[in-house]
Amino acid sequence: MGRLKAVIGALWLVGYGLLAADAGAQDFSGLARVNPEVSKIRDAGQGAEVKLGLSQGVPYRLFTLDAPPRLVLDFQEVDWSGLTAADLLSGERITSAQFGTYVPGWSRMVLELAGPMQVETAALEVDPVTAAALLSVSLQRSDPESFANSVGAPQDARWDLPAPQPLGRRRNRDENAPLLVVLDPGHGGIDPGAKAAGGVEEKDLMLQFALELGEVLVRSGQFEVQVTRDGDYFVSLERRTALAHQAGADLFISLHADSVTQGHAQGATVYTLSQEASDAASASLAERHDRGDLLSGTDLSETDDLVAGVMLDLARQETQPRSQALAQALVSGLKAHAGPVNRKPLRSAGFSVLKSADIPSVLLEIGFLSSARDLANLQDVAWRRQTIAAILKGLIAWRISDEAQRSLVRQ
Repeated sequence: MGRLKAVIGALWLVGYGLLAADAGAQDFSGLARVNPEVSKIRDAGQGAEVKLGLSQGVPYRLFTLDAPPRLVLDFQEVDWSGLTAADLLSGERITSAQFGTYVPGWSRMVLELAGPMQVETAALEVDPVTAAALLSVSLQRSDPESFANSVGAPQDARWDLPAPQPLGRRRNRDENAPLLVVLDPGHGGIDPGAKAAGGVEEKDLMLQFALELGEVLVRSGQFEVQVTRDGDYFVSLERRTALAHQAGADLFISLHADSVTQGHAQGATVYTLSQEASDAASASLAERHDRGDLLSGTDLSETDDLVAGVMLDLARQETQPRSQALAQALVSGLKAHAGPVNRKPLRSAGFSVLKSADIPSVLLEIGFLSSARDLANLQDVAWRRQTIAAILKGLIAWRISDEAQRSLVRQ
């Protein structure tokens, strides 16, 4: 990976070594808090300068990614309270900043660059008296080819996916045993999702809804439940589906509440996978959902070879009709027992989280934060309780029908 990779490794070791050396004299036990007053990002010469003030030193690393060009900074762990991108950014060479929890115990900041730039210097200075720290990063303009040759995240088991493991055969399940449902509350950590007035964020609403839904499903005796996240941290799209496979899930339901900037949308919508989005709105939502991984420093890539692709397509011939039946059952349950639903409640899109070849998967947009009515509903305990009951009825109806239909589907 060239010069930059070597610099990254040195920075990580220097940053960690500095803390280890000072640990006896300074207390690094609590979360480091960002200091908004001394934290600034601005143009400098032909490049840019990043300064982050912290209440104490923490281990850190940094690296660059391409398409679009980004600088990623990882920390163990930072409280970002009081910091806003608007106050942090000035100048034109760094166009956006996103920060938050990445995985439990680790925080991430992603800076989108106006053009290729490489790290020239990086240093974390810790005051020996107050323990306050200042991270300074200097970026200089680079040509596209040199930048492309130096990008990439260092591999680290603390936040990277584990090496692929062979999947065992699915256990034969008694027809009366509970089905395992993996609930996937969208977004999280550094990726807040849609936002509404008053600081309401999609990631928080969906986590709350997922935990409440999971409790009702388990109490029904018909389902077991696992969630892809149980707190405010980032989970990549690839990891979400990997967790479902690892758990041996029978169903995968991704939960969202997006917003639209053009036109008006409200009510619940259920999506199944399609290579061709059913309409322009679906395509736009899929692009925004998947972009969350880009903003958080993870690139999605197609890695299947030809043979694997054919095998996956064959598996989907059985799974896709089951996913479509699941979507229809959820819509029917919502129409009959809750509501409101969208005027076009059944749609398809190329959402990455729906691409499991062997697990029936749907994405449920419970509502839209851009709709005052939907936002009020999502914050209303009674409405959530009624909607969750409707989802349960839909899932039970699907299970009964699926058991009867599966032998026919295989034929």
